[in-house]
Amino acid sequence: MYLKTENLPAEHSLHADNSSEEIEIEASLSSDERPHELPQQTFADFEVRADIVRSLFDAGITHPFPIQAMTLPVALSGHDIIGQAKTGTGKTLGFGIPVLQRVIGRDDEGFDKLPVPGAPQALVVVPTRELAVQVARDLETASRQRNARIAVIYGGRAYEPQVEALQEGVEVVVGTPGRLIDLHRQRHLSLKNVRIVVLDEADEMLDLGFLPDVETLLGATPAVRQTMLFSATMPGPVIAMARRYMTQPTHIRAADPDDEGITKKDIRQVIYRAHSLDKTEVVARILQSTGRGRSIIFTKTKRTAAKVSEELVDRGFAAAAIHGDLGQGAREQALRAFRNEKVDVLVATDVAARGIDVEDVTHVINYQCPEDEKTYLHRVGRTGRAGNKGTAVTFVDWEDVPRWGLINKALGLDVPEPRETYSSSPHLYTDLDIPQGTKGRLPRSQRKLAGIDAEKLEDLGETGKRGGRGSGRSGGQERGGRPRGERGGQEREQAEGAGRRRTRRSSAAEAAEPAAAAAPADAQAGTDAAAPARRSRTRTRRRNGEVVQSRQGSAE
Repeated sequence: MYLKTENLPAEHSLHADNSSEEIEIEASLSSDERPHELPQQTFADFEVRADIVRSLFDAGITHPFPIQAMTLPVALSGHDIIGQAKTGTGKTLGFGIPVLQRVIGRDDEGFDKLPVPGAPQALVVVPTRELAVQVARDLETASRQRNARIAVIYGGRAYEPQVEALQEGVEVVVGTPGRLIDLHRQRHLSLKNVRIVVLDEADEMLDLGFLPDVETLLGATPAVRQTMLFSATMPGPVIAMARRYMTQPTHIRAADPDDEGITKKDIRQVIYRAHSLDKTEVVARILQSTGRGRSIIFTKTKRTAAKVSEELVDRGFAAAAIHGDLGQGAREQALRAFRNEKVDVLVATDVAARGIDVEDVTHVINYQCPEDEKTYLHRVGRTGRAGNKGTAVTFVDWEDVPRWGLINKALGLDVPEPRETYSSSPHLYTDLDIPQGTKGRLPRSQRKLAGIDAEKLEDLGETGKRGGRGSGRSGGQERGGRPRGERGGQEREQAEGAGRRRTRRSSAAEAAEPAAAAAPADAQAGTDAAAPARRSRTRTRRRNGEVVQSRQGSAE
């Protein structure tokens, strides 16, 4: 039996993690199986629209995952939901299918009778740009044969195309809080007709400080609506927000009873202590392990991400970097190249941890120790998705050993001391299935991918940072770690200002030169006339306010 359903009395509550906050729930559903397709059921069994079922079938999606099987009956009936599931369990379609089914498209009966035809009927709020793109892509996949229009709204892109999309009319809006609020305040985005609100990765929005913005958006929607909130964890502020904006939701939890750890058991986790000068060499060997597919390397800093990516390219790997110093166009170029298999190694800072949703990532490498257990979970959760197996390798530097001890204790990983490892260590090869004799450069015979330059860089009309990668494979980052566009602009302004000041000074000097040259000719009448005039000054002495002596003299 894959599903447990428990009807609860009205006073039953869902309690927050490590907090006294709680919310009354109507029912609780939980799965007792690992994330995998349920072959005995299809999406049509849940009365999903035929055009959505066909769209999913065309994409190779025919059977639901447990969390989808639990979510669909509740969500399709219009009830509020609090979904609790780890990353990679398939929750996007769990809320995406009900959203697409419940909105009224242009060709649907009743569209002309809507209060404002073409105004957004559903709002999906996510914490990061990358996740917004991924969720919108999944919804578009499920609506290929459905006449629902989807707009993705996030910062870093030009306002005009997003405003035009809203003016043309959309049924579903997917976006990040900041840009959504901007367009709402500018009266380009109307939320008065929204009937469905989805808050995805609510705990991440809390960590990023977005909850006040989310509450502002919720306050702009009608009081009568369906609200679905999804979160891997349930911190107090998230439960408090749910209590204010939801009505006796159904709690749905996708759990694996055989998975006793906090991280998924499908992920093989290896912890090493590597020397900083040997770390790239170790990584290059790991990337040649047997069965290695798409891989993500996480770093703490933008400079490290650019540096590691460039070093791997020098070693023959098809790698690309994604970090905050890149413009949105360059970031999307890297993600597309990664998904389209033009590169198979993505070097990223934590900004991308929540937004990369690719099912067949086989390896995650923490190039530097994560800050805490939550960051560790988010990074490692990029692999082992949708029931697949994965490998996570974490490097812990000497100074980070105490931090790792806290992470290990919090997650119960039972690896208190990272194993000292070098590129020549025999256990490195056996632990990670690396063929013997592997070196730190990818053989030319294995360099088959096109690379980042084979993916088109779109001109997004970006605001702020450069859309391009600049010169160099690291994405155009300066040595100092600042965006090239920002730094170059300041230098140009300073140079132009200095040029203007030099011009003014030069003009004054040039005007003075003829006068200075003419002066000797006018003074040839005599020596006294040619001599410089003496300055005179007057000395005045006063006593009790009265002048007692006044003398005029010359100053030599």
